[in-house]
Amino acid sequence: MAVIGERALAPLDALRRQTFASLSTPNYRRFIGGQAVSMTGTWMQTIAQSWLVLELTGSATAVGLVVALQTLPILLFGPYAGVVVDRLDKRRLLIGLLVGAGALALVLGVLTATGTVQLWQVYVLAFLLGTVSSVETPARQTFVLELVGPDNLRNAVSLNSVLVNVARAVGPAFAGIVIATGGMAVCFLLNAVSFAAVIASLLRLDLAALTPTTPAPRAPGQLREGFDYVRRTPALAVPLLTMALIGCLAFEFQVVLPIVASETFAGDASTYGFLTAAMGAGAVIGGLCMAAWGRTGLWSLAAAAAAFGLAMLATALAPTLGFALLGMGMVGAASVAFQSAGNSTLQLTSAPHMRGRVMALWAVAFLGSTPIGGPIAGFVSQHFGGRAGLALGAAACLVAAVLTALVARREHQKQPSVA
Repeated sequence: MAVIGERALAPLDALRRQTFASLSTPNYRRFIGGQAVSMTGTWMQTIAQSWLVLELTGSATAVGLVVALQTLPILLFGPYAGVVVDRLDKRRLLIGLLVGAGALALVLGVLTATGTVQLWQVYVLAFLLGTVSSVETPARQTFVLELVGPDNLRNAVSLNSVLVNVARAVGPAFAGIVIATGGMAVCFLLNAVSFAAVIASLLRLDLAALTPTTPAPRAPGQLREGFDYVRRTPALAVPLLTMALIGCLAFEFQVVLPIVASETFAGDASTYGFLTAAMGAGAVIGGLCMAAWGRTGLWSLAAAAAAFGLAMLATALAPTLGFALLGMGMVGAASVAFQSAGNSTLQLTSAPHMRGRVMALWAVAFLGSTPIGGPIAGFVSQHFGGRAGLALGAAACLVAAVLTALVARREHQKQPSVA
């Protein structure tokens, strides 16, 4: 009987090892532990910042503008940030950037706590934080490969998506409680403290166990070289263009969900937090599935984009808050599948000395498109309702899915047939 029991559990044990394969690397465990604390704090600040702007102005367009200002530097500086990442030691670069991000959160917390915060100050701090993020995002994403190596990269990217979305589930829930009991300033101050955790994890890494990419030497024309490299490689260009469309119009939840919460369902900050948390909970499930069974390539990307669009459409049509929460869970699962497929495809396809520039363009497509999409989503949501904002994102996902599938089919037809 014991032998039978062991045989029955063997597939489950194998699935567990496959799902969490990258956690067998001690350096990755340290890094992801620090990230867990820091990302929870970041999501708390995200919720509090949007609600602070809404409280100061009562305008969804203003919420869209502050989100746009936070992501505008990624659009402006992102491509060159990739050149910087390819040239420098990524661990040291990350430590310096995270110290700066923590200082900005501290300033916003003090201004809010003292009652002196003004809208222009929120705008300026959001822009400065976006400037830090324009370099930190590609540096962090490419550093994962140095932690786990190519064999476990897809698994690590998927688990990192799980982490982001656990933080998305926990952070907003904490933010709702903290805003109700202690005020928005506490969210900002807690985020400032949370950066210490990830900085400590970077300082404690076993440097001998890293597999660092050789920094690219300084040379003229490196930014143009990155664009030319992507343009010549459909496996890189298509995911980037797909993310640009979806990132512009679908990933605008910071703008759309406050309107869905306050107007569509007559809720408050906690309703907004629960909608975001439901999306995060669904993304955790989707991320774990991707870690165990995920695939890379254009076909996988097209399927994930289609699922993302259908889930957003279902949420837009939800008749009650309960159905909307269920829909946001599906949105979360589909969105993390899309992000994981795109991120892994890019990193595994790109050459090592070009990876920083490629992933910087991914950040531009994902976050840098928000200065364009944020105000559009805010305008649509304010004038036509939160459901229209969700429907706009759904349409973008479905168009992107069709275009990606067409390119994937064309590339498949180019391959020589085997007799």
